[in-house]
Amino acid sequence: MKKLLLVCLLTLNYLSNMTAQTPILDRDLFFGNPQIAAGQLSPDGKWISFMKEYKGIMNVWVKAFNESFDKARPLTDSQRPFNGYFWTDDSKYILYVKDKDGDENINVFAVNPKDQGVDGNVPESRNLTPLKDVAAQIYMVSDKDPDKLMVGLNDRDKAWHDLYELKISTGKLTLKYENKERVTGYDFDWDENLRLLYKTDEKGSTIMYRIDKDGSLAPIYDFSVTESAYVSSWNEDNTKAYLVSNKGDLNLSTLFLMDPLTSKLTKIESDPKGKVDFGGIQIDRNTRKIICTNYVADKTEYIWRDKNWESNYKFLQSKFPGREISFQSSTKDYSKFLVGVGGDKYASEAYFFDAKTKETIHQYTPRPELKKVEKYLTEMKPISYKSSDGLMIPAYLTLPPGGKTKNLPVVILVHGGPKGPRDYWGYNPQVQFLANRGYAVLQPNFRASGGYGKAFLNAGDLQWGKLMQDDITWGVKHLISTGVADKNKVAIMGGSYGGYATLAGLAFTPDVYACGVDIVGPSNILTLLGSVPAYWEAGRAFLYGMVGDPNTEAGMAMIKAASPLFSADKIVKPLLIIQGANDPRVKKAEADQIVIALRDKGKKVDYLLADDEGHGFAKPVNRMAMYAEVEKFLSTVLGGVYQKDMPADVTKRLAELRVDVKSVTYTPKEETAVSTSLPAIDNKFAATSTDYDLVIEVQGQTIPMAMKRTITQKGDNWMISDVASGQMGEMKDEILFNSTFTPISRNVEQMGMKIPVTYSANKVEMEVQGKPMSMDFKGAMITDGAGMDMIIAGLPLKEGYTINVEMPDMSTMKSKQVTVKVIGKEMLNNIEHTMVEVVSADNENDKITLWINPATKSATKMVQILPAMGNAKMTTTMK
Repeated sequence: MKKLLLVCLLTLNYLSNMTAQTPILDRDLFFGNPQIAAGQLSPDGKWISFMKEYKGIMNVWVKAFNESFDKARPLTDSQRPFNGYFWTDDSKYILYVKDKDGDENINVFAVNPKDQGVDGNVPESRNLTPLKDVAAQIYMVSDKDPDKLMVGLNDRDKAWHDLYELKISTGKLTLKYENKERVTGYDFDWDENLRLLYKTDEKGSTIMYRIDKDGSLAPIYDFSVTESAYVSSWNEDNTKAYLVSNKGDLNLSTLFLMDPLTSKLTKIESDPKGKVDFGGIQIDRNTRKIICTNYVADKTEYIWRDKNWESNYKFLQSKFPGREISFQSSTKDYSKFLVGVGGDKYASEAYFFDAKTKETIHQYTPRPELKKVEKYLTEMKPISYKSSDGLMIPAYLTLPPGGKTKNLPVVILVHGGPKGPRDYWGYNPQVQFLANRGYAVLQPNFRASGGYGKAFLNAGDLQWGKLMQDDITWGVKHLISTGVADKNKVAIMGGSYGGYATLAGLAFTPDVYACGVDIVGPSNILTLLGSVPAYWEAGRAFLYGMVGDPNTEAGMAMIKAASPLFSADKIVKPLLIIQGANDPRVKKAEADQIVIALRDKGKKVDYLLADDEGHGFAKPVNRMAMYAEVEKFLSTVLGGVYQKDMPADVTKRLAELRVDVKSVTYTPKEETAVSTSLPAIDNKFAATSTDYDLVIEVQGQTIPMAMKRTITQKGDNWMISDVASGQMGEMKDEILFNSTFTPISRNVEQMGMKIPVTYSANKVEMEVQGKPMSMDFKGAMITDGAGMDMIIAGLPLKEGYTINVEMPDMSTMKSKQVTVKVIGKEMLNNIEHTMVEVVSADNENDKITLWINPATKSATKMVQILPAMGNAKMTTTMK
């Protein structure tokens, strides 16, 4: 008892001393939106663009170069953080990409920086790839014709991307290459001609082809699933390609010059120190000469070939010692730059740099409040240690401020991937946040991490839960043996694969860790493999190479042994699970299964679930709520300090994210048969005009609109037209039906875009921005949109009635299976209505609730939840 009391007193004394020297820095400094970020200088040098908060979300702003930042104006009004943005070469447009609530289905948008918004709103952005279940990829941004992009779209086949030319000014898409041959990449030369393409077979092997003038393909280079090769750029006269490869006997990836006509390779360079892979090459777009190459071991090192650039870099290094310099953007002639300056224990800053005069002018500090307290940030030190089989594991160790270096509580922070990504030296908000709370932080670059050579990368194959986990466990042992870690106060935490490693650490080495924080980590590898997006098809062999082939008995046994779900009975330490409901890579089912397994065995498990997030938390309020829960959880187990207060919106959101684990259920998905046909629709058309109130609630905003429905006879057919108007402009949806409510044609108009639709047996065809598309149906179909409620009202809506049908979804441009069911009765306007629910089989949040008036056989009220708009709610009520 005396010994226990002494340990408690020592712990309290340590925390008291740390707190006295180091204040608890507000979590907003680490995870709140920066004031300004991602600055770019327009290619003509006339504008500076940057990211800044607008309505709570980081959006693009712009200002004239000679204006102050307080004169800037917002260009975008996105309700979700971007994946990135850039200027076209003529400075006419800013392009950006984003998905919907983390589903990773990327669209490309354009906005004119010179446009002014109307009535205080931001300028209108145009969706150039308005296909909401498509993951657009940008392959080439044209310099010769700044109005052109080359993009990949997986609309025809979800597994493969066809190549299109996209005209930015009009949004016109022109098919350039239909991908029916497992093409996984396209390469363009300096003249923007398609010169090379890559095809990957079922075994994961890739062949690089030369495209000749007659369009024929000639194989010029190949590599296996355990090797890598890619073309980085082209030489000065456009005859040879810069190839980076680790094929064959090569361990470290190397830069070559390849002649595509003969396949002859000429070595240019590899890491002079023989430690890491080739990092990257930068080429002058004007002279086409190499500016520099780089390599990343503990930190980034450059090999300069252009003396002017080298002089500029060294000048900036002398002004900012101990920090890394990055040339973020420049004018076309490289005379003026926006330069980023940052380091492990420094808040980043952005400077304007004139290469001719060497003038540097501070532009902005993304997190100025963090800058004021950066003296409390702490150093990230590169270290290494041996794993269980003697393999040296590189890592980074960050100790908490305050001076104590021994017997510390520790968080093992495991990166995602796992094959290819790695942790890097530099400022890391997670690391500094945890260090500020009193924890030492170890970031192991375990085997399978990228950049350390082919052997190190492939050493992780089939080692999930085995040697890869040992690399992490032996990191703990190293910290204990060197006296850094208190062996009783070690936590493991990470996202994606890092979440898996957290679960595996608690399940397979239950005595090593005191607790774990799993962020979007898979618990059942078999479920993970079954839920990967279709467009990952080319990487299936790569995935099987990492974890095992589920189509073989040996592979299934390996997968099951490595899946923490099946060892949940061994987890005895507290666990916090964090999940995004819309995660396309690690499905919600992964989190549900492990929660249920631990709950049913009486284990301590907490659960956060965000209905508007995907593979990680991107929205600021969700991120803040998550880390508030994380630091409290760690403090409870490890004894570190934590910030107790939080803003009201974070408090509210955290309460919404918390899941009562008693309520969690999981039912393996079963295929539900779709009815072959609809019953006869017992309803009639009549020429009428009806007014409705329409309210859209999205991201905390309430948008009121007015809607008018007009039904008119067109010969033997009937037209139902729904026209909504309000601050979002006018939206029109009109459908032509025959007398039995079978749809014939449709026209949708919204945001300046018109989509004509035609219906035929088992098929719906449409045209989106000049591009034909179609949806196939196998059974009964009810169209969405105008008149849907009248079709449903004509079904035999008795108590308990249910029917499974298909429905075209204009928000995703694909068909979906839905269940139509009567859920009860409710009084509305003193009239008893039949309540009907239409729920998607793939997403329980995607649903429509209708209040059907049995007398009028139409909906008096409809409430629709739109997952594609962040679970926005649209309520339509008859006046």
